[in-house]
Amino acid sequence: MKPSPPPPHPSRTPHPSPTPRPDRPLRPSPPDLAAARNRTIPDVLPAPEAPLHVLFCGINPSLYSAATGWHFARPGNRFWPALHLSGFTPRRLAPAEQHLLPGYGLGITNLVARATAQAAELDPAELRAGAERLAALVAEHRPRILAVAGVTAYRTAFAHPHATIGPQPPPPAGPRVWVLPNPSGLNASWTTPRLVAAFRELREAVGGQ
Repeated sequence: MKPSPPPPHPSRTPHPSPTPRPDRPLRPSPPDLAAARNRTIPDVLPAPEAPLHVLFCGINPSLYSAATGWHFARPGNRFWPALHLSGFTPRRLAPAEQHLLPGYGLGITNLVARATAQAAELDPAELRAGAERLAALVAEHRPRILAVAGVTAYRTAFAHPHATIGPQPPPPAGPRVWVLPNPSGLNASWTTPRLVAAFRELREAVGGQ
């Protein structure tokens, strides 16, 4: 079945980028990054009862994201280009435009809310607790697909040690679960073309539902 096109743009009127707050600089300095440790940032979610086709779930915010207030904001992260090149958005959005995602039926959350310099700083107990919080969020917002970006964190958080990239076995209840590669630029084994292909497979699954 040919996948359906992405949902229409929420508005033809250009949206200005949000003005950064004093504690959310556009280009965080080293002191800004240090101050962002353990900070949290809000999820990006649609209004109640609005459609949510895919809820993307990162591992946890980077210090760069926590300093700016934007998900996947660290330079070199491939989430936003992969989202566009795979067909989820008609153009490449900047991290500062994350507020537009619900208009496309998309959202963002994290397994663990607190920001760290590296995901390796999170212990297994934090990841498992994050999976429980995520289950409650999914029950409330009812996405069609939950897409977790990071297979190693997924294996630990959900106790599926042999999980691989792609669709997971159907859960007894709740949405379909899909595992994506971590889009961080540090994940060098996943080149941008490979990453886009993984995102496109998910996009086609959404269009075929």
